[in-house]
Amino acid sequence: MCELLGMSANVPTDICFSFAGLSRRGGETGPHVDGWGIVFYEEGGVREFKDYMPSHGSKLSQFLSDYPIKSHIVISHIRQANVGGVGLENTHPFQRELWGQAWSYAHNGQVPAALDLANTRFSAIGSTDSERIFCWLMDSLAARFDAAPDPQVWADYLSGLCESINKLGVFNLLLTNGNALFCFCSTKLCWITRRAPFGVAQLSDKDLSIDFAEVTTDNDIVTMIATQALTNNEVWHTMAHGECRLFVAGESVWECHTRAVLHASAASQADGA
Repeated sequence: MCELLGMSANVPTDICFSFAGLSRRGGETGPHVDGWGIVFYEEGGVREFKDYMPSHGSKLSQFLSDYPIKSHIVISHIRQANVGGVGLENTHPFQRELWGQAWSYAHNGQVPAALDLANTRFSAIGSTDSERIFCWLMDSLAARFDAAPDPQVWADYLSGLCESINKLGVFNLLLTNGNALFCFCSTKLCWITRRAPFGVAQLSDKDLSIDFAEVTTDNDIVTMIATQALTNNEVWHTMAHGECRLFVAGESVWECHTRAVLHASAASQADGA
C-alpha cells in the first residue's frame, strides 16, 4: 500500500528525521517503489518535490533527508501504483488553487469507482482515482462556499464528503490549504504530538535517532501523522476507522467520527493509488 506522512507545527520545523525513515520504505523496507513526493508550506508559498522513481536510493530524496527546509505544514507520499501508471502526472501530492490558497492532497487506498466522478472547475491531469477524488473535493468546496470559511467549517463539510467516498473503497487522506492540516482515516493512520519535555526518538526503518531536546525550545509543538508509526520508542495514537482530525499549529483543534464502512476485502486489499 502507499504511505502518507504529514506534519503540523507551531514554529518553522524541518522534517528531515521523519522523512529519512519514510523514504527507506520506498524500496528498501517497504514495496512503495512507484514514486514519491513532498510539499513544504513556507511564508505563503509552497515548495514541491516529486519523482516517479523509488525514494530509497534517490539522490533527491537523500538531499531532502539532509537539508533542513523549515515549514509549518508538510505532506509527503510514497506510492505503490494500482490505479494509473507510473509517472510524474500520477505522483502525489497533488495541488490546486482555491480562494487564492494552494491546496495539497495525498491519498492512500483504492477507490476505482471514483474514476466516474464528474468534475467541473477542477480536472485531473493524470489517470489516478486519487486525483479525480481531489478534483471532486475541490469542486464541492468551491460550490459550497463563496469564500474561504474558517478551517473547522470546511473540515466539517469535508468529513461528510469523505464518508461518502469511503463507502466506495479505501480512503485515507491528508489535505491542507497551508493553514490547517485535515486527516481522514479509512483503515490506517496514526499521529503523535511532540512537546516539552522533549526526548529521544528512534526510527523504525533506519539506525538513526535524535534528541529533540537539543533542537527545540520549550514552546515548540510538532505533530506528525503517518500511515504507520515511524519510531519504535514512542507512543503513537491510532486513529479509528472513520475518524477525522484537523491540526493547526501542531494542535488537534477539531475531530469527528463518521460512520466508517469497511469492505470485507479491505484487510487483504493492497491499498494503492
